Amino acid sequence: MKKLKETIEKALPELKKELGTKNNLAVPRLVKVVINSGTGKAKDKKRNELVENRLAKIAGQKPAPRGAKQSIASFKLREGDVIGYAVTLRGARMYDFLDLLLKVAIPRLRDFKGYQESIVDEVGNLTIGIKEHIVFPQTADEELRDVFGLSVTIVTTAKNRAEALAFFKAIGFPFKKK
Repeated sequence: MKKLKETIEKALPELKKELGTKNNLAVPRLVKVVINSGTGKAKDKKRNELVENRLAKIAGQKPAPRGAKQSIASFKLREGDVIGYAVTLRGARMYDFLDLLLKVAIPRLRDFKGYQESIVDEVGNLTIGIKEHIVFPQTADEELRDVFGLSVTIVTTAKNRAEALAFFKAIGFPFKKK
C-alpha cells in the first residue's frame, strides 16, 4: 500500500503541468489537518473525557480543550466552559492520519458514494464531517452507545478553489463522478 506522501511526490510533475506552474514550490501542498469535535453538554465531565480520549486515539496526540466564547443562561453555559476539543496535526502525524482517513475510514462510511466538489472552499481548504467516530479502527471495539461526530479540515497552500480541487484529485480524494 502506497503512503500518501509518496503519492503526492509522484503526482507533483503532473500537477505542475496541469496548473501551468514553472516552480515546484508554487504547486499546492498540505499545511495541516485540524480535527474538531463538540461534546454537547459542558457540565457532563464523563462525556468530555470520553470525547477527549477517543480523539486522542484517532489523532495520535492529545486534543486541546475549546471553551465557550460567551455565556448563555438558557443552556446553563458559562464563558470558558469546555464544550469541545480540537487537534491540529502537522508533519508525519498529518500524513499518517490522512492515510488512515482516505484508505480506511472513508471507505467504511455508510452509503458513501463520494464527496461533492463543494466541500472545497474558495481559499483551497477542504472540510468534511464524519457523523460517527466509529469508522476509525482505533475506536471500533469500544461501546457503541456513546457515538459522536467530528469534522476534519485539511488546509493547503492552494491559492484558489480550482488549484485545491486539482490537488485533492491528484492525491486520490474520493469525489463524486460528474
